[in-house]
Amino acid sequence: MGTIEFVADRLPELWLRTGEHIRLTCVSTAVAILVGIPLGIIASRISSLRGPVMSAVGILQTIPSLAMLAILLALLGRIGAVPAIVALVLYALLPIVRNTLAGLEGVSPEVMEAAQGIGMTDRQRLRIVQLPLAKPVIVAGIRTAAVVGVGIATLSAFIGAGGLGQFINEGLALSHTGLILLGAIPAAILALLVDWSIGAAEWGLRPTRQAERGTFTVKLKPAALSLPLVVVALGVGAYFMGPGGRGGQTAAGTIGIASKNFTEQLILGELMGQLIEARTDLGVERRFNLGGTMICHEAIARGAIEVYAEYTGTGLTAVLKHDVVADPEEALRIVREAYRERFGVEWLEPFGFNNTYTLTVRGDDAQRHGWQKISDLGLTASELRAGFTFEFAERPDGYPGLRDAYGFSFGEMRGLEPALMYEAIARDQVDVICAFATDGRIAAYNLKPLEDDRGFFPPYHAAPIVRAETLREHPELREALAPLAGALDDATMQRLNYEVDEKKRAPADVAREFLVSHDLLRKGE
Repeated sequence: MGTIEFVADRLPELWLRTGEHIRLTCVSTAVAILVGIPLGIIASRISSLRGPVMSAVGILQTIPSLAMLAILLALLGRIGAVPAIVALVLYALLPIVRNTLAGLEGVSPEVMEAAQGIGMTDRQRLRIVQLPLAKPVIVAGIRTAAVVGVGIATLSAFIGAGGLGQFINEGLALSHTGLILLGAIPAAILALLVDWSIGAAEWGLRPTRQAERGTFTVKLKPAALSLPLVVVALGVGAYFMGPGGRGGQTAAGTIGIASKNFTEQLILGELMGQLIEARTDLGVERRFNLGGTMICHEAIARGAIEVYAEYTGTGLTAVLKHDVVADPEEALRIVREAYRERFGVEWLEPFGFNNTYTLTVRGDDAQRHGWQKISDLGLTASELRAGFTFEFAERPDGYPGLRDAYGFSFGEMRGLEPALMYEAIARDQVDVICAFATDGRIAAYNLKPLEDDRGFFPPYHAAPIVRAETLREHPELREALAPLAGALDDATMQRLNYEVDEKKRAPADVAREFLVSHDLLRKGE
């Protein structure tokens, strides 16, 4: 598919994501202005509060963006725009508060004395003298906050807030440069547009000199003042030009389906979503590419989403903090009972495949060193570079537990996104990765999975999990998803993943083709 065809195919979603991005930026910047300017005024007038106020907003700026989003997700108990906007407001406070303080303190003492001399009160001096003179500095802070907000808003997709970061997130998950650029380039253009429009509005607010009155340049000032509103209007229009003309809003009778940020999850999400759409009267809102297991888990436990695909081993060890259980049926029984009792979530019948972790090396290296099982790495582990997903690097069923089970550590360990992990080992940038057993890139890149000879990894049978309350309200969901039980074995899932990862096909198209070929959907549905 050529560039023009690719963009044209994605244009409706591009409008939607652009509108979402403008919404996030505009709302957060507006709130930050309403909070930040008064804080700056307070800091300038009450010297005892100046240090604490500036320290507080400065500390907020030092918290990494993703960490801030994760913290707010846990505190607010929901995914989507609300925690994203709160995070953007907190990041926007520093430039606005600092510039407000600097602008007010930069007003000449002689001017302030003159204002006092003609009888102005403190409030009049602030309103009539200080704020107008400090305006250019304050607006510069607002411009900085807005532009930074455009950039940080791209990360909001990790918690389901949408925006142009959705394309970037999906592109990273699928190793698709076109998708990454589809999000990055409009975001850069939007940042320039926001900066220019606010700058133009500030110029429009400047007092007009007597000599300038009536000139064409001065006549442009009213138009310049309206430019930020034009940007907002464009965002609103783009938002409602998105798919369905409803701006991505969840309507009544709509089921929210989430996925984690890797290929297999996107395919499973589409399989479930398309069956629900075809076999029920319910709509589906796709909240794909959320940050990872715990974000998806918190979302379904708190009712922000209704459905996603989880793995028994992940639920057992990462969520329930349970010891490893080798028997697949026993592992499923434990997670079913615990999820139902603790989270009000039901595990439906598994899809049929076991996507276990598998330590994987290059095929040539395995042949040269005689590596067949994980314990074979023990003698040379200190010389090897490992590339693991961030979850695997921290989870008890990942690298920490693996070290204890096998008694060795790797010389270097890098945290990588799942898609980049395979690229890294193929390009000889790492020597060992925590591959997924059903990933089609294992065969495509001539990689060698090593036998887990000490039985460390639990079974990872994937299954749809659904909120129990949702199943009671919509019992047809269980029937709609029932055809997926046992429909995917390891080889089939590996093939579907390969179609997306290597052939760069859309997960929705691959899922639909599978459903049609197995008579689970008709071609017209």
